[in-house]
Amino acid sequence: MITTIWWIRRDLRLADNRALDGALEAGEQVVPVFVLDPDLLSSPYAGDKRIAFLYDGLRALDADLRDRGSSLLLRRGDPREVLAALTRELDAAAIYAEADVSPYARRRDAAVEAALPLHLVDGLTIHPPDAVHKADGAPYVVYSYYSRSWKSLPLPQAGELTEAPDTIHTPGELEGIAVPNSPTLPGSVPFVAGEREGRRRLEAFVEGAIEAYADRRDRVDLDGTSCLSPYLRFGMLSARRAAVAALEAKESAGSAAARSGAQTWLDELIWREFYSSILYHFPEVRQHAFRETYRDVPWENDPDAFAAWQTGRTGYPIVDAAMRQLEATGWMHNRARMIVASFLTKDLLIDWRWGERHFMQHLIDGDPAANNGGWQWSAGTGTDAAPYFRIFNPVLQGQKHDPEAAYIRRWVPELAHVDDRYVHKPWTMPDAAQEGSGCRIGADYPAPIIDHSEARQRTLAAYRRARGDD
Repeated sequence: MITTIWWIRRDLRLADNRALDGALEAGEQVVPVFVLDPDLLSSPYAGDKRIAFLYDGLRALDADLRDRGSSLLLRRGDPREVLAALTRELDAAAIYAEADVSPYARRRDAAVEAALPLHLVDGLTIHPPDAVHKADGAPYVVYSYYSRSWKSLPLPQAGELTEAPDTIHTPGELEGIAVPNSPTLPGSVPFVAGEREGRRRLEAFVEGAIEAYADRRDRVDLDGTSCLSPYLRFGMLSARRAAVAALEAKESAGSAAARSGAQTWLDELIWREFYSSILYHFPEVRQHAFRETYRDVPWENDPDAFAAWQTGRTGYPIVDAAMRQLEATGWMHNRARMIVASFLTKDLLIDWRWGERHFMQHLIDGDPAANNGGWQWSAGTGTDAAPYFRIFNPVLQGQKHDPEAAYIRRWVPELAHVDDRYVHKPWTMPDAAQEGSGCRIGADYPAPIIDHSEARQRTLAAYRRARGDD
């Protein structure tokens, strides 16, 4: 019997998985294997919550495989060495895996491909990163042009999605290791790993919140987003299935607002594709700014200010609420991500790469492409970047996107009883109001670590120096 290997990486699912489908088509027996790569697990960008979520996902995938007569083979080591040994052990005809875009993944896969019968298939994104390009073959570096070209290509259809196979024949008596014990995700983490949960959340979103997504997605105090990013990050849900759901929701929408909601969510999926394309074509963005003009911004990089930002002790409530949400849950609302990134880079004048790494160390959905793209957008150093002179005012951002301060009061309980007049800028409270609310500035809650107006002028000057305008 012909045996093939399904090398699982960021595709922890059985449905709509082209790597699994390819392995099943090529062999009568398929061995699903996940390699615990020490280089990735010990990376300074690794995060405990994300690793715990991954391990939970591996357990869920193994259970789904066992329902179909198979099981997950887990081994540890250098992927090339592990796969070479497994190929010899099984006399395997081929290895199938889903292509990835990160610089490390591409180097790893090239090394495996040079030594073993590796077949890389598409699936991480809806359109492969080299499929959306200008007429001359050059990649797009502006989202609006990329999006227009992306939409001109054939859109995924429901009939193209494959369901999980009923049976997977896997040879027995293969030696592997158990999924390592890892810290249990705390109850504050609102995500359960696995394909089943990803599908359930997608169905719930398109039946409900997607209709108002365009209007509610920036409200940090509301459940207005899909919260599907961890499932897309690990491929517990395919990008194609998400896009099909968005297109079907748009087609069946009963109002202009509902159509707008579905379209806006699809546009967010396209942003994910865009950043994957950028990382694929410009891998150097992991090390420095996409825009050469801003590679020499004179960052202040104050370690005490950075520590205050990390721990949610900046004195700006919306910033502190978001950073505490990240610490507790391993997730942060996208609008909040933009607010805290702008604050770090343009109020504190701290290198965006410090923030990028901190996010990767804490986010369950931490994705190298999307995280890098988001940070460079906020810092004004990336492709479709916010202009260097666009600096979010943290007070106004809080008032606009958390108007009743419900989000702030949830994550910054010191401010729970502060009057609405002061909750977004508590340092303006008179002494009597501080005593009455049980929140003394400088004691119970910190005073602002920096004056926003002064910080804005400092940052504008720093960026002008980088541009050579001074």
